[in-house]
Amino acid sequence: MREILRRALTGALYIILLLSAVFLDTDAFDFLFMTFGLACLYEYKRLVQLKGYHIFIAYLAIWWLFIYLVPDQVFLNDKFLINMLMFFTIVVDLVLLVYLFSKKDKIFNTLQKFIIGLFYIGGGCIFLTMIPYKNEEFAKLLIMGIFILVWVNDTFAYLVGSTIGKTKLYTTISPKKTVEGTIGGLIFALVAAYIMGLYEPIINPKQWMVLASVVVVAGSLGDLVESKFKRVAKVKDSGAILPGHGGMLDRLDSMVFAAPFAYLTLNMFSYVS
Repeated sequence: MREILRRALTGALYIILLLSAVFLDTDAFDFLFMTFGLACLYEYKRLVQLKGYHIFIAYLAIWWLFIYLVPDQVFLNDKFLINMLMFFTIVVDLVLLVYLFSKKDKIFNTLQKFIIGLFYIGGGCIFLTMIPYKNEEFAKLLIMGIFILVWVNDTFAYLVGSTIGKTKLYTTISPKKTVEGTIGGLIFALVAAYIMGLYEPIINPKQWMVLASVVVVAGSLGDLVESKFKRVAKVKDSGAILPGHGGMLDRLDSMVFAAPFAYLTLNMFSYVS
């Protein structure tokens, strides 16, 4: 009972903090996810045993570049810079998928760990922050909608999996996940996406459902990638910053991995600038 109460209080505090940052001030939103990124990078460094603080400096540099300089059109070809960041981030994510399904626990060298962390986590957090912005306007409900999709998927994947789940999804990496739970989470996320599309016309219901599919599939893979990092490191959680929930990377692994794919999808819908 005490553990359930601790998880509930931590989850409520996390949601209040997120809602406050989204609905009160855009600078607060930017600062919150910059801080989340630093926390995730710290936990990633510990998981892969990456020494030094150079990755924090590099992350803050590209954060400043893409969150403050590029939107202000300091660079004439800002779209090229964003596309380059998206390309490198997605390439690193694809490399991590190869790592995920590899039977060997590949040990990356120091440079590879640095590049992976910078784009997998740093790039993911930057795109997560860039998603709601277009033409200097901030679409609060769009970014909240994406978080809702992740929460709905996680909740119903657990409920469906714990009640009727029998077929294991990937036993060696995440023994508790089931195929039935994964499908159930996706179905409920699609329903939630369609409903949001009826009441939030930023993108239409069909586009919301496409976005939901991208976020859920990429997010589920991102969760497995982080699980492999933890299995190789032989730890249960990435950290202990969130009592009852583990580390910040445990909480954001799905969103960080899915963010560049969601940004690309919205770009194809001609939403993001």
